[in-house]
Amino acid sequence: MMQIMRGNEATALAAKLCRPNVIPAYPITPSTMFPERISEYVADGELDAYFLLAESEHSAMSAAIGASATGARVCTATASQGLALMHEMLFIAAGMRLPIVMAVGNRALSAPINIWCDHQDSISERDAGWIHFYAENNQECIDFMIMAFKVGEDKRVYLPALVGLDAFVLTHTMEPVDVPEQEKVDRFLPNYEPHCILDPKNPMTIGALGTPEYYMETRYALQKALMDSSAVIDEAFLQFGEAFGRTYQRVASYKTADAETVIISMGSMTGTARVAVDRMRAAGKKVGLIKISVLRPFPHKELKAAIGNAKTVAVAERAISLGYGGPIYAELAGHFVNDAKRPFLTSFVLGLGGRDILPEHFEEIVAKSEKALAAGKMEEMPGWPGLNREVL
Repeated sequence: MMQIMRGNEATALAAKLCRPNVIPAYPITPSTMFPERISEYVADGELDAYFLLAESEHSAMSAAIGASATGARVCTATASQGLALMHEMLFIAAGMRLPIVMAVGNRALSAPINIWCDHQDSISERDAGWIHFYAENNQECIDFMIMAFKVGEDKRVYLPALVGLDAFVLTHTMEPVDVPEQEKVDRFLPNYEPHCILDPKNPMTIGALGTPEYYMETRYALQKALMDSSAVIDEAFLQFGEAFGRTYQRVASYKTADAETVIISMGSMTGTARVAVDRMRAAGKKVGLIKISVLRPFPHKELKAAIGNAKTVAVAERAISLGYGGPIYAELAGHFVNDAKRPFLTSFVLGLGGRDILPEHFEEIVAKSEKALAAGKMEEMPGWPGLNREVL
């Protein structure tokens, strides 16, 4: 059924369709609507679950860990400073192999205080061991939430997963969404079968002390599970397409077959980038676009295949690794370092703190990338499209 809804409403409705048992949450802009909607579902009897309004985001994730360790299906939502406050517990959730699902309204980190969109919050947690989905639109918000449960709870994975949706651009913007039928979701997502449960009748220790003799092996096992989850995600995407008629890829290409310059984007800016690509194609430029939908595990093989024979690859991202540059650029460059044949890579940071991203910015990215290719280097790395240098 088609409905008009905000991104926050889409993630909350997706959570309801997945029949969670426990939802601990603490409200924070721009994700507050998620716990609001969940509390209404529970209060109205539409969702048979325990909703816990915690006293902080740290407490919310702590409660999520405790509930998941007892075998409950658990989800929550947060953003920005709230995600940062969860930092300690995010590593614990992954290390204990608990498939918690979390919607993250991607919002800039303070200081200065900013409630608008960028990806700095979840990008800063990319090393915590969580699977990372990033939605371009509200349809992907609802679909990725459902698939996050499917993948995270798979016995080959057992990992937490987050779904990033851009603050206000998606969280508060109304879009048409095809809402899956409950019966189809139930068939797609079976009951959660936990790998271990805290049960007084069958005592065990979860998250015990990891001495030097064992800790390194737990990190290896976590890394292997996260890398191996790529195949499970692809399988879930395929099954989702068969069940609901919408197909997804961890890396999606647009007009890249003959592209000489390829832009890489993630999140809601991708729609704007497509408009720019179409305009540049109309002007005779061979430009293509690659969208990242899953950042963790990092899709290096898929990105390389999608890039193909492009001469230049421009990574456009809504985050900055301070003291270095673009974080996705750095990861992609690392996977090309030993390749004898590799494209010329350029890095651009834009749209921080909710700054508007326009088609002209992508045209600027392509122009500067072509100039850098000819010169053998960029004048400034990363580039900053849309930066107002007059106020510096």
